[in-house]
Amino acid sequence: MLQKLSYRFLIPVAIVLALLPIYPRPHLVEKLEMLANGSLSRPLDIFDLIWHGWPLILLGIKVGGTFFRKKAS
Repeated sequence: MLQKLSYRFLIPVAIVLALLPIYPRPHLVEKLEMLANGSLSRPLDIFDLIWHGWPLILLGIKVGGTFFRKKAS
């Protein structure tokens, strides 16, 4: 299923969701800082971290799968 998902779709979605909202700072950056500080506890903050991070995780899995598939061949 992930193989059918094109980079042409996944890369822009990952960039947009990782960077929005731009002002005052991206949610993903804010939530990762909260996670590092140990203050990520509210359900809304956890949801924000997952929501803004899932495309980057999928992109990483897809790139890794493509890399290892070509390396094994």
